[in-house]
Amino acid sequence: MKDAHGVVIVFNADIPSHLKEIEMWYSCFVQQQFLQDSQCLLIAHHKPGSGGDMGSLSLSPPLNKLKLVHSNLEDEPEEIRMEFMKYLKNIISSMSESRDREEMSIIT
Repeated sequence: MKDAHGVVIVFNADIPSHLKEIEMWYSCFVQQQFLQDSQCLLIAHHKPGSGGDMGSLSLSPPLNKLKLVHSNLEDEPEEIRMEFMKYLKNIISSMSESRDREEMSIIT
C-alpha cells in the first residue's frame, strides 16, 4: 500500500456481501492512504450467464462517488479495457502533475 498512486477494487456484483466488503477495502486502501476518489476504480464483475442487473447497484457513501465500471468479459471485454486505460491515463496525469508541483517547490 505504501506509495500507491491508485487502487482498483474488483468485486463480484452478484454477491450482496461483497458490497459491504468493498467498504472495508476502500477504507484500508484509499482513505487510510489519503488517496483521492479519482485514484480509485471500482469494477463490478458479473459472471457470464449470471443474469445480474448491471444498472441497479446501490453503493453506500462514500463508494457512490467513485468511478464504477460493470464488467462481463464474455459480452463486452473491450469496454472494460477502455475504461481501465482511461483510469491509467488519469493516474499517470495525476502523478505527473504531482511531480511537477514538487519540482517547482524545490526550485522556488
